[in-house]
Formats: sequence, structure tokens, C-alpha cells
Amino acid sequence: MNFCKIHKLGVESYFKVWEFQKKLFAENILNKENKQPTLNHLIIVEHPHVYTFGKYGKQENLLVSKDWLKQRGAEVYSVERGGDITYHGPGQLVVYPIFDLESMKLGLKAYIQMLEKSIIELLAEFDIKSEIVSGKIGVWIDVGGNNERKIAAIGVKSSKFITMHGLALNVSPDLSMFNHIVPCGIKNKGVSSISNELNEKIDISIVKSKLIEILKVNFDLDFL
Repeated sequence: MNFCKIHKLGVESYFKVWEFQKKLFAENILNKENKQPTLNHLIIVEHPHVYTFGKYGKQENLLVSKDWLKQRGAEVYSVERGGDITYHGPGQLVVYPIFDLESMKLGLKAYIQMLEKSIIELLAEFDIKSEIVSGKIGVWIDVGGNNERKIAAIGVKSSKFITMHGLALNVSPDLSMFNHIVPCGIKNKGVSSISNELNEKIDISIVKSKLIEILKVNFDLDFL
């Protein structure tokens, strides 16, 4: 059993939650260096409109100017996770696990695979068939078909087996916001959401509860 503190933040600015992540991450790194116990955290949040570049992000994958986005109330940040550019916004469920993988006896690859597995299990509860694509982190629909599209993105940072950043699952966001970028730097691939696949508005709180329970089982979490 892995003890974990859960933080349900509702809708909160990207920068504020990023700072919160870094604080928890640094505390666990320090504890590990001092051979003190670490504590797992699970942050659940939605963000206002924001675009983030990972450490391998290419500026040309932002298809409009940062000033243009700012005028429309969208922020842009460069952060320390892996991957390229992605979008976060209302209607997208974002989960940031600050986990000690060493205490969970997980390597980074196995951790990412477990996140993908958890999303696939969640989508199956809505009768949405999803899969992973070799060489592309995240969760996809219609893999190998004419309309292969991404429904969830994953980007993490890990140091001394402590993680930060995490996953973003499209529940019912404004998908047109993805038109301003090349999502995750992958060209000619679509983006979808649970609401788009089912052709009906889905309550994000229902998805949130289901995903928390799946993560609890898959990572053997005991919420404090």
C-alpha cells in the first residue's frame, strides 16, 4: 500500500499549480537525499487556457504568436516535463502525480505505461476503445485507421525516482484550441475528447471520480 495525499484543486491557474508541484517535488527530493520518508501526492485540476512547451518543444509547433494568445486570455509556459507543446483548458482533466517510484518499485517506463493503462481502462467504462501507439506516449483512438486521434497526453519529469507533471485527458474541452498548435509535435493527427466521441456533454466530475478510483487500484494507493 502506498500512502498518498490527494489534492482536488478545481479550476486553478497553471502557474500556481506548477509552483505547488515544484514545492512538493523538491520536498520529496530533499527527504530522499536525507534518507527521510517521502509522501506521494495526487493533484487533480482543470486549468484556464494555457499552452506549455516541454523540454523538447519546438517553437514552430506554436502556430500563432504568444501575443495573439495573450489577447485571447491564453498563457504560454516552457516547463521541465518531457515532450513538445500541448494545450490545457476548461473541460480537460489534468492529473499530476508526485510519486516516489522507488518506493512503489516502478521504473519510469512502467510508470508511464501504468498511466496509459489507467486512461484506457477509464475510457472503456464509456465504451470508448483506445490504445497506445508504439513510439508515441499518450492514448489514441482508431489506431492505424484513417482518423487516428489523440484523446490523452502524458508528459513527466523524474529525478531520483520522484515524478512531477503527468497526464491530461480531454473530457469536454474546446477542441478548436488545439488548432493553434501541432499537438505534441505530431503532424497530421487529430485530437478528440470523451464528449466528442460520445456526441454528448460529459460531466467532468464523473470522469474525475472514476479516474481517481482506477489510479487508486493500479498504483495501490491509500489516500490520507
